[in-house]
Amino acid sequence: MEPCRRAGLSGVLCSLSLLCVILDIQLDGVLGATQAEIEHHLEMGRKLLAAGQLAEALSHYHSAVEGDSKNYLTFYKRAAVFLAMGKSKSALPDLTRAIQLKPDFLAARLQRGNILLKQGNTQEAREDFEAVLQRSPADEEAQNQLMKANELEELQEEAHGAYHQGDYSAAITVLERVLEISPWDPDSRELRAECYIRMGDPQKAIQDLTPTTRLRNDNRAAFLKLSRLHYSLGQHHESLNHIRECLKLDQDDKECFSHYKQVKKLSKQLDSAEELIQEGRYQEAIEKYTSAMQTEPNVPYYTNLAKERICFCLVKTKSAAEAIDVCSEAHQRDPRNVNVLRDRAEAYILNQDYEKAVEDYQEAREFDGDSSEIREGLERAQKLLKLSRKRDYYKILGVSRNANKQEIIKAYRKLAQQWHPDNFQSEAEKKEAEKKFIDIASAKEVLTDPEMRQKFDAGEDPLDPENQQGGGGGHQGWPFHFNPFESGGSFHFKFQYN
Repeated sequence: MEPCRRAGLSGVLCSLSLLCVILDIQLDGVLGATQAEIEHHLEMGRKLLAAGQLAEALSHYHSAVEGDSKNYLTFYKRAAVFLAMGKSKSALPDLTRAIQLKPDFLAARLQRGNILLKQGNTQEAREDFEAVLQRSPADEEAQNQLMKANELEELQEEAHGAYHQGDYSAAITVLERVLEISPWDPDSRELRAECYIRMGDPQKAIQDLTPTTRLRNDNRAAFLKLSRLHYSLGQHHESLNHIRECLKLDQDDKECFSHYKQVKKLSKQLDSAEELIQEGRYQEAIEKYTSAMQTEPNVPYYTNLAKERICFCLVKTKSAAEAIDVCSEAHQRDPRNVNVLRDRAEAYILNQDYEKAVEDYQEAREFDGDSSEIREGLERAQKLLKLSRKRDYYKILGVSRNANKQEIIKAYRKLAQQWHPDNFQSEAEKKEAEKKFIDIASAKEVLTDPEMRQKFDAGEDPLDPENQQGGGGGHQGWPFHFNPFESGGSFHFKFQYN
């Protein structure tokens, strides 16, 4: 304690001072006295770097730097590993430290200047290249890079000038050259992205903005803009991912949080609607898509999507008339949407409007000629159209294509009673009634037999002699012995046909 008293230190300060001395001695023992270990780390780092084992090499250089924080070469070599790993931002502090320790270290200055140039920092890059040329005027790399730095500065000014004049195409052309020289410059990428946005090309804007989230340490603005661009394109999952990255940087960011709530709500509704469709709960899916349109009424993509999927659900629930209305609106909004054309064609089939169904399938085939679903749908619609020009059993009974068996029998009984030949007096009327009566009977037979009805729905008339295998036996377009009131009517009228 005597030295402390002579130095005028109090007891507490004296104790702290002694503790620091002890720690310095211990650290010197751990760090300063292990030069062999430092050399070992440097040698291992060199070998591993040469072998391409960058992570292992970096670990050894970390140990070398910790062992000797005054050796400029250890910082320089670690910077080389960072650069090999594509981590230029991490390399910069090491190069700067190496230059601080050895101001005439030209290789470090040249390397730092190259990084700064690629980052678009023309002034700082120029200072490094000029410093190299002061000590080594003949250095060709420094000369060339200094010329690039001067060119880059002029190009940057030209690009900004074109942007402010509203000549976005010219600005993009200049920025292409800018980014050849400085590919790590976030400012230039963001400026070009803004030009693409103004020109109505959000996809290219996204391509430019995405790397800027890594080129800046805290680029919440880019994450927010990326989220909004993806959202406007209907890519709600990607939008949600980017806005979450913004909130990771600052959970209290008001703009990001506000947008996050909107995207999350809409994304949840859309995902839920699709799950309901997968489960066959079409009416609930319609309600979810209707809610989604209310959540986001201003972005056309989501309204178009909702109309398309509601159109699909209405076809599935066999709501023909409503489906045709919604599908037609969806088609008007998005005329090249093959799914809408397919679904409207199916709605027309439900509505027994086969000509329009054929037209929609033909139009869909123009947009997607490789789809087997469209090709098969067109063939089926064409068969149904051909059949409808012969006998349409649904029309004969006056029932919809989704009528159940009970509805079919009820319609049949009513018509059979109405067109019973005994109800007519003249021979001509009896023949006309007989013909109708046969059609009614045939319709009832086909539509109450699941197998025959399935064939008819697929575009084949099971009672058409052309479709009978072998010709001879079986039905010849109507039952041979037919009792129209088998289930208990008051009439018993039989026909015998040869």
